[in-house]
Amino acid sequence: MPPRPSLLAQDEPPPFEVAGRDGRSPFVVICDHAARRLPRSLAGLGLTEAALGTHIAWDIGAGGVARRLATVLGAFVVLQRYSRLVIDCNRPLDAVDSITTRSERTPIPGNENLAPEVAKSRAQEIFHPYHDQIRDELDRRKASGSTGILVAVHSFTPVFLDVARPWHVGILFNRDARLAEPLLGLLRDEGDLVVGRNQPYAVSDLSDFSVVHHGERRGIPHVEIEIRQDLIADPEGQHAWAERLARLLPAAARSIHSD
Repeated sequence: MPPRPSLLAQDEPPPFEVAGRDGRSPFVVICDHAARRLPRSLAGLGLTEAALGTHIAWDIGAGGVARRLATVLGAFVVLQRYSRLVIDCNRPLDAVDSITTRSERTPIPGNENLAPEVAKSRAQEIFHPYHDQIRDELDRRKASGSTGILVAVHSFTPVFLDVARPWHVGILFNRDARLAEPLLGLLRDEGDLVVGRNQPYAVSDLSDFSVVHHGERRGIPHVEIEIRQDLIADPEGQHAWAERLARLLPAAARSIHSD
């Protein structure tokens, strides 16, 4: 039997983008849903260009915030280049929505009835290389005696299934709130924000991978930040939020060490 064709063609970009390798900053910034790109071999997953431009395919604005935040902090950044619809890099591989067949009210025809080997190839070519890069950087820091601080940047829709979401930003964590709680307090002290504590989502072992695997299980300070996407849909909003977070994250981190 001939070998199965690769998911990614040789001229397509690798699954992750990295920057900031000098390691001067303790922060490692990641963005699991930074882009809407699909491998050509998937033929658009049966979706229209309009659908692929919406939140079902990516976290609108999150990549821009992550890049700018990493620049201001002098941090290492890893961004996923392919759509969450190929495989969701913030889901355990055994989660039911690791490769989803429906997002909100939109069916994903190209993800229906996938053979196990097809799902495995998506994990091998997209999921694992991305997380291996994050793991390698955190391992490098550990070997050099640096703890590292993990920050995951996401965005969420203003309305989901016809329910409006009032929060400007949500601070998410699972069992370890060392960084999340002080950052939550600092954001609320800003005075102009509605800040969610594990809203509009909550981190769990079943629904999330990145901060649970790379942060909590390593025992390093970490936080997942969700910003409402209408606030970061343009470069001005992305820069404003990155600057705000770059001002508050170091203060939140300092509070850990002062306890």
